[in-house]
Amino acid sequence: MERIIATKISKKFKIGFKKHQSFLARLISLFSGKEPQKEIWALKDVSFSINNGEIVGIVGPNGSGKSTLLRIISGIYKPEKGEVRTNGKIISLINLDVGLQSRLTMKDNIFLCCSLFDLGREDIKDRLESIAQFAELENFIDTKIYQFSNGMLQRLAFSIAIHCNPEILILDEVFEVGDESFRKKSAKKIKELVKKGASVLLVTHNPYFVRKYCKRVIKLESGKIQ
Repeated sequence: MERIIATKISKKFKIGFKKHQSFLARLISLFSGKEPQKEIWALKDVSFSINNGEIVGIVGPNGSGKSTLLRIISGIYKPEKGEVRTNGKIISLINLDVGLQSRLTMKDNIFLCCSLFDLGREDIKDRLESIAQFAELENFIDTKIYQFSNGMLQRLAFSIAIHCNPEILILDEVFEVGDESFRKKSAKKIKELVKKGASVLLVTHNPYFVRKYCKRVIKLESGKIQ
């Protein structure tokens, strides 16, 4: 089964930049609040497919379009050209702590986030202890998470995601955070999900992880597959 099918995906952005202008043009720009813009193509005609039970890495230098591609697959961005078709429940961890509410306790955040991922209240209750234990935060279940460190927030977000039955798991540099023990534990859990038929698409700069776990690798450079 093909979980993700991307066909000739292209995405552009308009960005502000400085250019040589006359004094009058600079005044007009200052008072109008408008600045010169140019178009940058972050992706150009990107096509690929991913089957169930695959871990596929996306590698490439900074600015090559990796995160933009993940955002299009996740439905955050719409492409200018092309289309993406997906088959399965998508859970995206592009920013690990996005969605967590700082003034709620860890327990309340688990209920909130899991409900957004279509779990019922009884299912969440059944997984609450396991989520906390995997994140190594069982002693903080009733603590408001504005008191958490970045590492604690990242472990919590990842633990919630993998306990919510993803069929397509999208990760952006998740293995660049946390200590070595947590990274190894996360990798093991991802392999378990893949054995059950999930597909994983991830951006990583970790060559060890790519060699050991990825079945295939997509290399992007200047928005194109190399």
